[in-house]
Amino acid sequence: MGKINNKVFTDIGVAVEQINKWKQQGKVIVFTNGCFDLLHIGHVLYLEEAKSLGDILIVAANSDESVSRLKGPHRPIKDEYNRTHILAALESVDMVLTFEDETLIISFRRLYLISWSKVAIGQLNR
Repeated sequence: MGKINNKVFTDIGVAVEQINKWKQQGKVIVFTNGCFDLLHIGHVLYLEEAKSLGDILIVAANSDESVSRLKGPHRPIKDEYNRTHILAALESVDMVLTFEDETLIISFRRLYLISWSKVAIGQLNR
């Protein structure tokens, strides 16, 4: 479980330090986000495709409160801990963060942000 735990970052400051190290090493960083409430094969394929666009894939998962606001009072089905650690178990994922609102997304705009719809309909620019 150590390797999985090492990919889940709960402290944004520590995450930014790691991202800066990757940038200094010349790594191409890909960033995406979503609820990932019920992880399925579409998510896995999407994340594999996202990883193919760079060296490092960072995934930001909506917090439990955020998922509930977006999807309704009976969601999420899987809690934040489970969702982030399942994502971290994927080979294609290098870092997992959680976010409450768009503040985190805005701060990552300098990274290559991709969206689910572009992957799903095959419109990724390489």
